[in-house]
Amino acid sequence: MKKLKIFKIVLVMLMLASCNNDDDHPINPVDQLPAATQTGENTFGCLLDGEVFLPSGGTNPLDCVYQFVDGGYYFALQGNRRNSNNNLVLIGLATRDFQIFENQLYILSENISPSVSGVYALGGMFSYTSAIYTGELRITKLDEINQIVSGTFWFDVEDSNGVVHEIREGRFDMQYTQ
Repeated sequence: MKKLKIFKIVLVMLMLASCNNDDDHPINPVDQLPAATQTGENTFGCLLDGEVFLPSGGTNPLDCVYQFVDGGYYFALQGNRRNSNNNLVLIGLATRDFQIFENQLYILSENISPSVSGVYALGGMFSYTSAIYTGELRITKLDEINQIVSGTFWFDVEDSNGVVHEIREGRFDMQYTQ
């Protein structure tokens, strides 16, 4: 009888020791932001209203351009994906007639020339940072020989329905085209 009791206790202890807690499992890499690299890895990610946003699917989920056109510099970076309603969601950064430099911090403001702005679009309805809803872009690397631009960003934007979206912990490491 005593051996049966000890056996039951050992069995219960083994069962408890073998239980998996979901907190112990690693997070699915798809649900993580990319590492903050500076080697042209072609990565982009951020938190959109607290949820991980990574570009995916479609014909052009990730694009980056930095060029000198008609006497001015233009930088454009965008990531997009479809949401659960199959609407295209786009998050991006852009300059209009504005040169960027390595190790510089830029305030994201209105989408007027010359400027640096953040953009959020849902289903083709574009919303930009403004004098009220702003953010920051930090260029951590700009290699014009190898055409690599890396950085971090955050911003707030109000959409056409009056909903304010928070874009946080943004990072990118892109090879750009001219």
